[in-house]
Amino acid sequence: MNETPRVTREDVIVAGGRIRGDIERTPLVDSDVDGTRVWLKCESQQTGGAFKLRGATNRLLQLTPEERERGVVAFSSGNHARGVAIAARRLGMKAVIVMPADAPKVKIDGTRGEGAEIVFFNRRTESREEIAARIAGETGATVVPSFDDPAIVAGQGTAGLEIVEQLGVAPARIVIPCGGGGLAAGIALAVPEAEIVIVEPSGWDDMGRSLAGGEIVPVEPDAPNTFCDALQTPRVSPITFGILRDRAAKAVSVTDEEAAAAIRFAWERHGLVVEPGGAAALAAILSDRLGPLDGTVVLLSGGNVDPALHARIIA
Repeated sequence: MNETPRVTREDVIVAGGRIRGDIERTPLVDSDVDGTRVWLKCESQQTGGAFKLRGATNRLLQLTPEERERGVVAFSSGNHARGVAIAARRLGMKAVIVMPADAPKVKIDGTRGEGAEIVFFNRRTESREEIAARIAGETGATVVPSFDDPAIVAGQGTAGLEIVEQLGVAPARIVIPCGGGGLAAGIALAVPEAEIVIVEPSGWDDMGRSLAGGEIVPVEPDAPNTFCDALQTPRVSPITFGILRDRAAKAVSVTDEEAAAAIRFAWERHGLVVEPGGAAALAAILSDRLGPLDGTVVLLSGGNVDPALHARIIA
C-alpha cells in the first residue's frame, strides 16, 4: 500500500524562503462586516491573478536540469494552469496544460499568453489526470498536479506565513475557498493556532462531506453547474484531506448567488476584482453561514474573472 506523502510546517517555511523572490507579498486589507472586523488576504492580486503561482514555483524550482529540459504538464480550469505557465516561462521550460473546454476565456487567454500549449478536454466525460499521464508518458514531461503534491501544498501555505507576518500574530480563524484543498491544507500547516474553515460551492462540497464522513468521497455525478469554476474539483487528495482532517477543519458551502454578493462587496467596499471561486470564503462570512468572529482572515484566492461577467455581477 502506498503511503500518503507527508507535508510539515517546516516544508512550508523552507518553501517561503525558496520562492520569496518570485512571488508578490499580497495585501492584507482591513474590512468590516456588520460591525465585525475582518481581514481580506488578497491573493487575487498575486502575479497571475491567483495564489497558484506559489505552489507552482515551489514545485518547478525543485526539478532537476534533466526534468526541466523535458518540460511539465499540468491540468487545471485556469488558475493553476497560468501559475505553472508563468513559472515554466521564467525557467525557460515548455509547459503543456490540460484545460476543460468550458474554462473561462480570460483564463484560457491568460494561460496561452504565458506561452503554454493547451489541450482541451470535457470535464464531464474525460479524465484530466489520464490525459496528463498520457502526455507525460509520450514526452517525458513531469506532471505537476494542482493540489495532490507535497511541494504544491507547501508553496500554497506560504500565504499563511505572510498573514502572520502582516498581522504580527496568528489570527483566531482563517476562512479559505476550497477546490482540491491545497491552499487550505498549506495554510492549516503554516498557522496551526488558527481555526480553519473551508468553503466550497453548493453541490461541489466533497471536501466537506469527506471531512464529515471520515473518508474521501467524490463529487456526485449529477453535481449542479456553478460559476465557481476554480473550485470544481471532482475528488480531493489524501494529502489535503489528511491535513485538514487532522486539523479538525470546519466546512461550509455557498451558492452562486452568495458568491456574486461577495464579488459586489469586494468591489463596492474596496475596489477589488475577485472571481466567483475566489470570493467563496467571503460569501460564507457575508451570508451568515459562519458566526462573526473579530479578526477573522478571509482569503480572496483569485481574481481571474471575465470582465463582462464581472460587470454584470456588480451592476
